[in-house]
Amino acid sequence: MVGSVETRKSYVYSNGGSIQKNQNICNLEEKLDELRTILNKADGDPIRIVGVGAGAWGSVFAALMQDSYGQFRDKVQIRIWRRAGRAVDRATAEHLFEVINSREDVLRRLIRRCAYLKYVEARLGDRTLYADEILKDGFCLNMIETPLCPLKVVTNLQEAVWDADIVVNGLPSTETKEVFEEISKYWKERITVPIIISLAKGIEAKVEPVPHLITPTQMIKRATGVPIENILYLGGPNIASEIYNKEYANARICGSEKWRKPLAKFLRQPHFIVWDNSDLVTHEVMGGLKNVYAIGAGMVAALTKESATSKSVYFAHCTSEMIFITHLLAEEPEKLAGPLLADTYVTLLKGRNAWYGQMIAKGELSRDMGDSISGKGMIQGVSAVGAFYELLSQSSLNMLHPEEKKHVAPVELCPILKMLYRILITGEQSPQAILEALRDETLNDPRERIEIAQSHVFYRPSLLGQP
Repeated sequence: MVGSVETRKSYVYSNGGSIQKNQNICNLEEKLDELRTILNKADGDPIRIVGVGAGAWGSVFAALMQDSYGQFRDKVQIRIWRRAGRAVDRATAEHLFEVINSREDVLRRLIRRCAYLKYVEARLGDRTLYADEILKDGFCLNMIETPLCPLKVVTNLQEAVWDADIVVNGLPSTETKEVFEEISKYWKERITVPIIISLAKGIEAKVEPVPHLITPTQMIKRATGVPIENILYLGGPNIASEIYNKEYANARICGSEKWRKPLAKFLRQPHFIVWDNSDLVTHEVMGGLKNVYAIGAGMVAALTKESATSKSVYFAHCTSEMIFITHLLAEEPEKLAGPLLADTYVTLLKGRNAWYGQMIAKGELSRDMGDSISGKGMIQGVSAVGAFYELLSQSSLNMLHPEEKKHVAPVELCPILKMLYRILITGEQSPQAILEALRDETLNDPRERIEIAQSHVFYRPSLLGQP
């Protein structure tokens, strides 16, 4: 009897991995079936999930879905759209070849798929690779050092989206309106209303007929006519490459209760916890603001040789400005805590906007080079600096300065934003000026700015187009 018990234990231990794997597969299929039921999907009719835009986060999101649910081909189809024709330059092709040869699993996969030779030819300069071509093999042009799983890539937008059940917006905010206006042409005959999850971070500012901002979800709603209850925002402390490498992360999906709760469950993974939240506005606005202030954080880090003290001082001031701005837009905004705070923190620590700020401060990039950087993609914080500054400078929004007792535009209470505008947009100041702004002895305690914001005196519903 004892021998049989020990034999049984040995069997359980040796097969524990496969038992756990089978359990995980069952759990995934259960979640998929639950979503299929909510979407009223019949047998043989798969859920069609389409990523629109193939930047780092958009590509990783599609790859996460493919890794988790791609095995259930009769129940779900996952594809991603990106524009055709973007050539990979020689230097990038050489670096990509190095990445491939440093990863045995990737090398074997490409050889098995008869796809390795083209990377050899590109390395030698005998062939030109294209971004959509390498994405099919799992290489995002903005993140080639992190190989993804192979993806189904479509370069025809109509083919990609016309029958989509769930569309994931991975476009920069500056491109969202244009692309979704085109998408709306292909949805005119639709009977069912798609669900749209936006990953975009940024805003567009308008000063007519009254000063107001437009968030990516609002752009999508206006472009497509899809009701806002079907449009959600996903955000959190998400460095794309780290998430794909299974670093622990969390996020919030924000929007109507009808969809945010089932989608949070569907998207949740052991290393990527997704919660749901109703405050769409604050999370989207913070998503744009964090990129603004991340550029400044990169400048401070570079100029002070990574001084922890200086970076902490900057963090205190910029978060107080962010809180102040969100209180202009929402009467009871979500507190800067949890994933919302973590999203800000990680973006200031590490991200393309912080990297851009560092390069600007070091003189390795200049504002004249534009905000679309090879190997990094769109630096969304640059346009967001201009948008927030323009919006908050409008005299029609003037408010009483609590100390000077005179009416000023809201931007006058945001000295960091003002300085970033002068550095990045007008070029009036050098990056060094960001430190001068921090060291200005007339700066108020950040706590005072937060107290002003929380008094609700400055709430301006018109900034979101509300009466």
